[in-house]
Formats: sequence, C-alpha cells, structure tokens
Amino acid sequence: MGAPRLADIARHAGVSEATVSRVLNDKPGVGPDTRKAVLTALDVLGYERPARLRQRSAGLVGMVVPELENPIFPMFAQAAEGVLAQHGYTPVLCTQTPGGIVEDEYVEMLLERNVSGIIFVSGLHADTTANHDRYRALLARRLPIVLVNGYVEGLPASFISPDDRAAARLAVNHLAALGHTRIGFASGPYRYVPVQRKLAGFRAAMADHGLDHHDDLVELSLFGVEGGHAAASRLLDRGVTAIVCGSDLMALGAVRAARQRGLSVPGDLSVVGYDDSQLIAFTDPPLTTVRQPVQAMALAAVRALCDEIAGHAPARTEYVFEPELVVRGSTGVHRASLDERAAPTGR
Repeated sequence: MGAPRLADIARHAGVSEATVSRVLNDKPGVGPDTRKAVLTALDVLGYERPARLRQRSAGLVGMVVPELENPIFPMFAQAAEGVLAQHGYTPVLCTQTPGGIVEDEYVEMLLERNVSGIIFVSGLHADTTANHDRYRALLARRLPIVLVNGYVEGLPASFISPDDRAAARLAVNHLAALGHTRIGFASGPYRYVPVQRKLAGFRAAMADHGLDHHDDLVELSLFGVEGGHAAASRLLDRGVTAIVCGSDLMALGAVRAARQRGLSVPGDLSVVGYDDSQLIAFTDPPLTTVRQPVQAMALAAVRALCDEIAGHAPARTEYVFEPELVVRGSTGVHRASLDERAAPTGR
C-alpha cells in the first residue's frame, strides 16, 4: 500500500493524528500502550512500518477460514489479526473458495512455512462426517492449534465456540413473546455441529413454550442467501409466521422470499438472523439477529494459541461464549395477537 493516512490510523487506534505522527517519527512523549496501539493499527490496515520501527516477528500464525462471502468471517479474521499483531505474530490468512484450495492443502503450505500455530475457523472440525485424524496428526507433531466454531469429542485441543443452543433459545423466546406460535427453523446442512446445536436449542425452546416443533417446521438447506430463500419458501407453504435462521445471509434470503410473495416483513413474517455482521443494521428492514461474540472469541482463540506456543499444554476443553439478542425491525407482534388486543372486550 502507499503512504499511510494519519486519519485512518488515528481512527483505528483511537488516538489523535498528532499522536500517530509522533509515533511514526519515533518522537518521545508517547506512552508504550499508545505506541503499541498505533503500530498495531498500522499493521492491521496493511501499511508497512517505517524501517526504524520494524521489529522482528515472533513467527507466523496460520488462520484458515471459509469463504469470505459471509461478512462474519472477515470480522473474525480482522479481530484475530489485530490481537496476533499485538503479540508480535504475523498472521497468514488462508481463505477457502468453492473449487479452490482446500483446508488440507492450506495446512501443507503453512507447515512448509514453519508456522508457529494454526487457528481453524468453521473448518472440517465442524463437519461431523469428516475425518478428524488430520487434527490428531497436527497435535502429534506438537503444532499448537485452536479450533473455532466446531467440536470434536475426544480431540485433545482447545475449542472456541458460541453457545448455539442459547442463540436459538433467544430467538424463539423473542418470537414467542411477540405471539408467534408457528415458528420455523432454517439453517445449513445437519452434518455441521453448530447446526445440530442450534436445532437442539430451537426444539427445546419450542417445547418450553408448548409449541409445535415437528420436522415440518424445520428446513435445512445451503448456507447463504439462496439457501435461506429456498428454506423460507417451503416454510411459508406450511403457514409459519416467523423464522429463526442459522445466519444473517439466510435471513436476508427469507426476507426476499416473503417479499416475492407480496408479504411484508415484519407485518406478515418475522425473521431472526444469526451473526450480526457489520452491515446488518442497515438492511431493509434492519435485521433482528443474535450476535455472535466475535471479538471475545477471537481474543480467546489467540490467547489460547499463544499459550500453547509458549509451551503450555492445550486446555483440552471447549470455551463457550454467550450470544446476545439484538432486536431491530424484522420482527414484530403476530397479527392475530394484535387483533386480539384491538378487539373490544365484552361485558
């Protein structure tokens, strides 16, 4: 990239442009924490440090993530990269695309570059049908690894996960409080651990409210807008008035499916997403969603990896982080409930 823009670095570091200038020119009068924040912002934004400010990297850390079409993955990568830079590590981002380089090929490349460790995000460890011996082989090499958004029983590694069951419960509780009784569930393929957990949470919450939670209210499709559209279309045919979606992109597909039928959101259909990536608040309508605690998870993942790199034994446990319901404009009171409230009471 070209010369760094002071305004961009200052905004990212949370300091003044004058402070950034003092750091870049190696002037005195700046505290060590502030100086570190400015240099980290420089690294994360992709600018090259001035020669006098360069420090030897503590090593390379691989980060293998799925495709970047879902904005939540770039959010996690950026958060983790910032924390890695603070610890002196240089991140190597490996993104998968359909028909492109697969996880095992990326791992081989990272091993050739002698990385200090690898963070896997929503990788094959989340797929219950995959062969997980690939991770046991890495552990046998004593390579530090951390696995995010997935779990493998019996694998002695550190796992970082959101509480997917709680996420589904939050969505169902919100919709039930709005008077919805025909609530559908739309998510990706069942073989993925997060899908299984969300579905379990959905069914448990529906049962808690005494609501029907049979299979005709569940549609598992492909992740993404198109998968959400297809799943929502089938659920609408079965008379649902609200849908809990496994991702924000699927929720946007559900909104599109409703509008193609001449239905309004939330007037005729309430939709809840999952993730809360940065632009979701600006959709039409602004999407009610369950926020994945990305910053906290990224920080925990990097800390766990750095502990292992420093020689500490892997935690061999799963750290589970609480999600948060963010209510916006895609959910509303069920019309039948509104009618009941508006109806005059007899004497």
